[in-house]
Amino acid sequence: MNFRVKTHNAIAESGLIKLSEGNFSVSEEEKDPDAIILRSYRLPLNELNDSLKAIARAGAGFNNVPVKECSEKGIVVFNTPGANANAVKEIVLAGLLMSSRGIYAGASFINEIDGVESKDLKAYIESGKKEFKGRELKGATLGVVGMGAIGAQVAGMGVFLDMEVVGYDPAITVEAAWKLPNNVTRTDNLKTIFANSDYVTLHVPAIEATKNLVDDSVLSECKSGLKLINFARDEIVDSSAVIKALESEQLGSYVTDFADLELIKRAKEVGDVIILPHIGASTRQAEENCSVMAADQIKDFLENGNIKNSVNFPELIEERQSDFRLTLSNRNVAGMIGQITTILAENNINIVELINKSRDEIAYNVIDLETKPSEKVIADLEALENVINVREV
Repeated sequence: MNFRVKTHNAIAESGLIKLSEGNFSVSEEEKDPDAIILRSYRLPLNELNDSLKAIARAGAGFNNVPVKECSEKGIVVFNTPGANANAVKEIVLAGLLMSSRGIYAGASFINEIDGVESKDLKAYIESGKKEFKGRELKGATLGVVGMGAIGAQVAGMGVFLDMEVVGYDPAITVEAAWKLPNNVTRTDNLKTIFANSDYVTLHVPAIEATKNLVDDSVLSECKSGLKLINFARDEIVDSSAVIKALESEQLGSYVTDFADLELIKRAKEVGDVIILPHIGASTRQAEENCSVMAADQIKDFLENGNIKNSVNFPELIEERQSDFRLTLSNRNVAGMIGQITTILAENNINIVELINKSRDEIAYNVIDLETKPSEKVIADLEALENVINVREV
C-alpha cells in the first residue's frame, strides 16, 4: 500500500527521507493524505478529511491542532516530546544568564556608543559597566514548572549549575520522575514555587487548564525580584499581569520568546523585558530530531497500527503475531470487546491476539488474526454502534 503524507512548514529532510524510501509519497501537494506532518501551521477543520488517519506535530506543543475534533474522527495526533528538549534547555540557560548578568543591556550599551574618541573609550566603558552588575546562578533557587522531557533536562542543568532546584508538576509521570536528579525537590503547589524561587522557568503545554496559569494571583505573591522565563507558550502567561508585577518591582525581569505590543513597549522603554523571536527549538539538531521522531511514529502507525507519543489515543505498541492485523477505534463504553469478538467468531476468524487500551473517551484495539478478514467482516465491525473506525494494516 502506498501511503500519502502531506507536509506543512519546512520539515527537516532527515525524517522525510525515511518515509520516501518506503511505501510513502510525501509532499506539500498531497491530496486526500493518510497523514499530515506539521510544525507551527494551524490546522483548519476542513483538512480533517475522511482519508486522514494521523497527524504528527514535529515539536512538543500541539495547540495548533484541533485535537478534540481529531478524536471524534478517530484521527491519532502525535507529538515529539523530548526531541527538542536539549535546544530548549540551552536557551533557558541563556535566559537565566541574560536575566542575571546584564548581558543583553551591556551589549546594547556597547553597540550604542557613539561620538567617543578612541583614547577615551576604555574609561567610558569602565564607568558605564557598573550599571550591569549581576548575580551568579550558583546558590540561587530555580523553580521548574512542568517536569516533562524539557523540564527534567532544565532541572538537571540547574543541579549541575549548583542551584537549588524545585519542581512543580501535578501530572508528572512515573517515567519522568525517574529521570529527575535525586536532589530536585518537588512541590505540589504552584504559588510555593513562585514564593520561594529566585528564577522560575515554564515548561507546560498550552491547554485549557494552563491558560493564564501565571496571573495576578501568582505574581502578587512571588518572591520579590523574581526572574520569570517563558520559552513554553504565550497563552500560559498573562502579559498584563507580568507588566503590573514589573511596575511594582515584585517581578525583577521577564525573558520570553513570545511577543505582544505591550511587552515590546516595556522592553524598549524600561529594559526589564527581554523578548526573542520564537527560537527556543530553532536548531538544526532539534528540527532533525523532531522530523525523524514524527516520521517514525507515522510510519509505524500506518504500517502496523502502533501508537507512541499520542496526545489523544492510548499508547499501544505490539509486535505482530500474524500477517493479518486489524485496528479498531471506538468510544470507551462497556461491551465493545464482546461485540467485536462475536463478529469475528461468526465469520470463523480465529483471534491470535487482541490488545485493548483506553484513554479518556477513546478505546483502541489491535487484533492479530489467523486469516485475512473479508470486506464483509470489516463492514460489520464498522457498523457497530460506538465504533469510530476500522483499519486493516
